[in-house]
Amino acid sequence: MLFNSYLFLFLFLPVVLLGWWHIRHGGARLAFMTLASYVFYGAWNWRFVPLMIASTTVDCVAGARIAGSSDPLTRKAWLAGSLTFNLAILGFFKYFDFFASSVNSTASVMGAHSLIPVLRIVLPIGISFYTFNSMSYTIDIYRGVVRPAKSLLHFSAFVALFPHLVAGPIVRYSDIEQQFAALPRRLRWSEAGEGVFFFVAGMAKKIFIADNLAEYVVKPYFSHAHGQPLVAAWLGVLGYTFQIYFDFSAYSDMAVGLAHLLGIQFPQNFNSPYQAQNISDFWRRWHISLSTWLRDYLYIPLGGSRGGQAMTVRNLAVTMFLGGLWHGANWTFVMWGLYHGLLLAGYQVLRGRGLVPRSAVVGRVLTFLAVVLGWVFFRADSMHAAAAIFASMAGLHGLGLSMATVPSGMGLGCLVLAAGIAFFTRNTWEMKLRPSLPSGVALACTLTLAILYLEKESPFLYFQF
Repeated sequence: MLFNSYLFLFLFLPVVLLGWWHIRHGGARLAFMTLASYVFYGAWNWRFVPLMIASTTVDCVAGARIAGSSDPLTRKAWLAGSLTFNLAILGFFKYFDFFASSVNSTASVMGAHSLIPVLRIVLPIGISFYTFNSMSYTIDIYRGVVRPAKSLLHFSAFVALFPHLVAGPIVRYSDIEQQFAALPRRLRWSEAGEGVFFFVAGMAKKIFIADNLAEYVVKPYFSHAHGQPLVAAWLGVLGYTFQIYFDFSAYSDMAVGLAHLLGIQFPQNFNSPYQAQNISDFWRRWHISLSTWLRDYLYIPLGGSRGGQAMTVRNLAVTMFLGGLWHGANWTFVMWGLYHGLLLAGYQVLRGRGLVPRSAVVGRVLTFLAVVLGWVFFRADSMHAAAAIFASMAGLHGLGLSMATVPSGMGLGCLVLAAGIAFFTRNTWEMKLRPSLPSGVALACTLTLAILYLEKESPFLYFQF
């Protein structure tokens, strides 16, 4: 089910809000929210709901066993079992076909027949997000950071909570534990106002900017990307650069807004990443919940920056490689992760030698260009396609435009608007809503216009991860 759909806006959300705020008993409220979230998830494909329930149950039991044991070996065994179960599920559904195809391609080059059958497995939507949510729970219990959930119901409600279920932010149990323990009885007007503001802002980003960029800039170029001239290539890639920014930040804003309407606080997931002054700053601003997850559960356990420059470079490369692979089973995602790992490692080396530009403007420009080039790997269907796009961006196929890829006036207007917002304005978290009649009318008009603009289903880009 999509946030930007009539079914969600006019049926699911009103029923959920009505039930949530009218049920008084805490356990009943969490049971209602869990069931509603399963309905939300099952609307896409109900057959994968039992998979999420199984993952939730295993991690809840493992967390309780880890907390209830003082024997180090027993604790490690339960943690290993939990992580193995989750990674096995993620590995099978997300990476089995990728692994099989890679092995078969290598065998074909060597003149052998296919060795592993490609099963064409359907990827459960949001599996990467709810798996990471669940894994962090058992790890944090093992570390003594959080206490185990009071019951399977509490933990199920945390994992399944529909605002963050399919595309984040990646919420940790420590973010929700105290909130579930003291659920508000009534929705405060200030909380409702914040919720509506975030939701409408996200809806506007998705409908008016991201979707128009996709339709009028990105789609025309990437449908004919091979052999295009320089200007066409740069416009197409810049279109995708801003499309993914506004698409994912839109979902994150809408998730935060929906959580507010439930009286729950989510952590910030975006902080004007295209205003970053270096690549390290970019990763502190882009998809914050994922970058902090990778830092806390991969980079630091690997040794972080404690083992000298060579070890730091290695740890960054490994972390970003796995971060790229998390996004998808394709060599382009692997290359995107390695590329950012090299950028981060290179930045650390240059900073250690005092070679980082001191000018904030120069730093922003260089960082943005580096990020733009990385998005080529992220968007391309294959390494061959990425190489072709890079060739076009270098001017190897001419310098102008082609009739097939000329953006419309709507596309160019959206591109300019997106750049202006991303580069020069404050983000949603920095804007303080002041309840007033004009602001209420503005939000109502924006939401109404966005709803009227809904012509067809438009899934968020991060649903595929």
